[in-house]
Amino acid sequence: MRTGSRRAALIGAAAIIAVSAMPGAVFGASHREAPLISRDPSVDNTDVYAFVSPDDPDSVTLIANYSPLQEPAGGPNFFGFDENASYWIKVDNDGDGTEDETFTFDFDQTIENGETYLYNTNTIKGDEYTNLNIRYTYSVTQNETEIGSDIPVPPDNVGPRSTPGYEKLATSAITELDNGMTVFAGQRDDPFFVDTGSIFDLGGLRPFNPAHLAPLKAAKGEDGLGSFNVNSIAIQIPITELTKDGEAVADEKAANAVVGVWAGASRAATTTISADGVTVGGDMVQVSRMGNPLINEVVIPLAQKDEWNRSEPVNDSEYEDRYLKPELSGIVNLLYPSLPDARTEGRTDLVLLLLQGVPGLNSTGEGLYDMLRLNMGVPPTKNPSRLGVVAGDLAGFPNGRRLWDDVTDIEIRAFADGYGKFLNQNFDLPNLSPNNTLGDGCDANDVAFTKSFPYLATPHQGYDHAAHHRTCGGKQPASDMASPAAAASLGATLSAFRADSLR
Repeated sequence: MRTGSRRAALIGAAAIIAVSAMPGAVFGASHREAPLISRDPSVDNTDVYAFVSPDDPDSVTLIANYSPLQEPAGGPNFFGFDENASYWIKVDNDGDGTEDETFTFDFDQTIENGETYLYNTNTIKGDEYTNLNIRYTYSVTQNETEIGSDIPVPPDNVGPRSTPGYEKLATSAITELDNGMTVFAGQRDDPFFVDTGSIFDLGGLRPFNPAHLAPLKAAKGEDGLGSFNVNSIAIQIPITELTKDGEAVADEKAANAVVGVWAGASRAATTTISADGVTVGGDMVQVSRMGNPLINEVVIPLAQKDEWNRSEPVNDSEYEDRYLKPELSGIVNLLYPSLPDARTEGRTDLVLLLLQGVPGLNSTGEGLYDMLRLNMGVPPTKNPSRLGVVAGDLAGFPNGRRLWDDVTDIEIRAFADGYGKFLNQNFDLPNLSPNNTLGDGCDANDVAFTKSFPYLATPHQGYDHAAHHRTCGGKQPASDMASPAAAASLGATLSAFRADSLR
């Protein structure tokens, strides 16, 4: 483990977030999802992932991404973490909507030479990042105990003169801790794939262009996040560190198998900016959070978005009516009048699947909490489906979330009452057609993920990067349907429940 002096500065010192208005968004994970946080991108939690590690099934990988829409050529002040903020990932292992394990990441910045404008003064070399002028390190705390300090953050991927052989530089920052955990923090390719250009244009889907709004031809989706980077925090944790009893998970039915995960960031309550610098004080204030993808975008209305970001999962029953009467379902009906109408009231199915968990798979009981629920007893799928549980792949969303899970297609089909044959036949859910084929036309990330921790793809470099908004393609191998054997295992994995519980 890399060691060093503990931070003396106040954790999470920060500026107060400016207030602005923001157009209502339909999709885009948590990229600019609420008015206040859209003005504070360095702590804007874009996406959260939780999955059993495919190459180490005795561990779970948790990933939280921040600082959306990073233009790779955005220098000379590139996209570092905020040393005046506190980043965290929380885990609930007893189903009460309150964290039992909190992993906190706090960053320090050092400027080697303040008399130059340069991010790096020459080619960056070696594990010590020779010639890097603006440096970041971080500490990791599990609950109240520091488990790592002075851990390096690799430089951003500037270009061939500054960062040749970039992935070697990044890999050197993967750090093993003494407690069996592995951590990484740094710039990566944004793993989320979605056609924001079409969806933000009145909620349209490029492959299903609504003829009554504009005379547009059907087309393939364009990845609105293609060639953009994010700041990633990743931690790989032995499963025994996450269970409520500290024991291994015997199988998917074990009482200690399911955990809930969410992430976010906090800042100090007050800030004074003067010629002498920034002075902060007061209690830490939560300014962003995320569990399930797309909730603050398509479920929570504009007037409540900032409040939701500051609240905790244990308070999410206050927002239940937004799931029962989803605005998005009405928008789908408006955009596509030729499709069968999705239900816009009484959507207890959305409450169950998003606030409580899939019965028999990752349910946490009757409490209503927005958490990314993961059954750690379900092993990784050898031939995963991008559609996760909808296609019978029980290791995918909404059982946790893997990097390649197509959460946009999964959720829009759910809101449109097009759950697909698998969930329909097992849970008596609606399966309207062609609602069950809706999607944005982006089925995979623009670049392939790696096969080992932290699994995220290399960030795009500033000097030579492809044009943004490329037509979506299948760069990441992931089958559209799980194997018949995986689907057939449902009866042995999921418990029966009354069909009317979803109505």
